[in-house]
Amino acid sequence: MTAVGSASAVNRHGFAAHLKAGGQGRLRRVATTTLQINVGKVCNQACTHCHVEAGPLRTEMMGPRVADRVVALIEALPGIELVDITGGAPELNPHFRRLVRVARARGVEVIDRCNLTVLQEPGQDDLARFLADEGVHVIASMPCHSQSNVDKQRGGGVFARSIAGIRSLNDLGYGRPGSGLKLDLVYNPGGAFLPPDQGMLERDYKARLAEDHGLVFNSLLTLANMPIKRFADQLRRQGEVDRYMDLLVQSFNPSTVPGLMCRSLLSIGWDGQIYDCDFNQMLELPLGAGLRTIFDLGDVGALAGQPVATAGHCFGCTAGAGSSCGGALD
Repeated sequence: MTAVGSASAVNRHGFAAHLKAGGQGRLRRVATTTLQINVGKVCNQACTHCHVEAGPLRTEMMGPRVADRVVALIEALPGIELVDITGGAPELNPHFRRLVRVARARGVEVIDRCNLTVLQEPGQDDLARFLADEGVHVIASMPCHSQSNVDKQRGGGVFARSIAGIRSLNDLGYGRPGSGLKLDLVYNPGGAFLPPDQGMLERDYKARLAEDHGLVFNSLLTLANMPIKRFADQLRRQGEVDRYMDLLVQSFNPSTVPGLMCRSLLSIGWDGQIYDCDFNQMLELPLGAGLRTIFDLGDVGALAGQPVATAGHCFGCTAGAGSSCGGALD
């Protein structure tokens, strides 16, 4: 791992210049294999680290016109191996189950970015069974295995409801050997620091959840907190912006760059706008290839080789062991 740069370097040069100075050239897309679909910002929680600023009072929600176009893309685009559905709480969108069914009917893997507590929301009594019946890969937020830390980050009572959510998934086979139903949990740091070693933390999670609650899961994914939106606001309130950006830049790891998710992922917003990644979407940083909406999109093959739009927050994905929607990169 190479440690170079400073917070001033972020402001003065940015991520693209940092790559160039290191001899890596401009970040460019490869073949698009993943459609990540943000179906809205409505959520039954309002977590302190949320880069979407999702919550119960948000109203942004993907409507039928955009959903119809997304369905058409899933059915028609070649080379798509994964449909990754996120939010907000994506399950609260009325088009969520349709998107899942269409992708699964085509044989495409589907990820549901689940907050676990949505499984107990009114009208969602059959949600866990639906996910299991469709063979959906559930990636669930669980920032700690202790009640105090989870409730501090995600709200009072969330830990107990999350445990209940994991138990309902385990009861259907999720996380159990031979079931074919994959349940991964996600760790986010509780403050302005990088995640610990993913493998070591996974072993700790598995031991604690098994011993304390009799629960199982497949893998733990460690994600760094991005210095945008709600977490950025928290950093500003605490006077931690410069220190955290220094940490990210000084922890830059060049070996993470080839595996960055923005190179093979297309991020679709609730309103049909398209971006290189979900973080760029929240900053409204347009797709580097120049297209703006899914209605402009033809063959995703044309995106290969096009530049990725980058900014200072990209250091969050390349710091330490790296961070992506699939966890650590190195």
